[in-house]
Amino acid sequence: MGRRFDHLADVETFVTVVEKGSMTAGAVALATTPSVLSRAITRLETRLGVQLLRRTTRRLSLTEQGRLYLEQSRAAFALIDDAERAMQGQGDELAGSVRLSVPTTYGHHRLPALLQRFSAQYPQVRVELNITNRNVDLVAEGYDLAIRLGQLPDSGLVARKLEDAPMCLIAAPGYVARAGAPSHIGDLAQQACLPFVMPSTGRVSPWLLREDGRDVDWTPQGGLQVSDDVLGVVSLALGGCGICQTYDFIARPLIAQGQAVEVLTQARGRSRPFSVIYAPHRRLSSASRALIEFLAL
Repeated sequence: MGRRFDHLADVETFVTVVEKGSMTAGAVALATTPSVLSRAITRLETRLGVQLLRRTTRRLSLTEQGRLYLEQSRAAFALIDDAERAMQGQGDELAGSVRLSVPTTYGHHRLPALLQRFSAQYPQVRVELNITNRNVDLVAEGYDLAIRLGQLPDSGLVARKLEDAPMCLIAAPGYVARAGAPSHIGDLAQQACLPFVMPSTGRVSPWLLREDGRDVDWTPQGGLQVSDDVLGVVSLALGGCGICQTYDFIARPLIAQGQAVEVLTQARGRSRPFSVIYAPHRRLSSASRALIEFLAL
């Protein structure tokens, strides 16, 4: 009887080429040539009887059959990884890698201290961190986990809430000395407010405020608007350009260092949720599960 899985090297080639984005980059990762990889993928497609990749001179793209095969192949390799770690006696010393995508707010201001403690507890786990405000496609781009902000749409992904992050309004001390501090929400219309334009909608993100026990969504208007990176409004506020809304976990250190002051404290009380998400059909590695539990503590 012939070997059933003598094509696994071709499967690994297919996964690597997709994850690297091109035959050339895949060849570098596997220390071979693009022509060798192209022949391997052709063999795999012939074996399966389907086209996995659309090839053009400029780019590669997955067919629908290729996308499904990629998902199942990654899940199978994750099972093999787990089995090898178990056989190697690494149960007490967790090892492996986790690909994690996070927004800039979390990546720059919340995650560093958490990952420092996680790395100290699990030194054999490698975390490949992607910091971006773009919502990555977990499956197509090969991410194990992502941290997302806000109420998540019904996308079929599994979500575990990490925290409800309180919001506050801050400005530079120099701005407050020059323009005065607002005493109620109505005063904000006469202040230099710093709006953030949401990339997903092209609309200004409303400030989440509270007045007399009621939730108030107030849309800031200002001569300076920021798009793409919400941390830009914080930088502008620290530069004395006006007032911005941000998270307590960003504001607290800045206030403690004297770089910012909180304004309109009576309007605080609202928050936004952060969650960690993953695809339900992919079997999470032990390293991914450990990171989820650590972040959710």
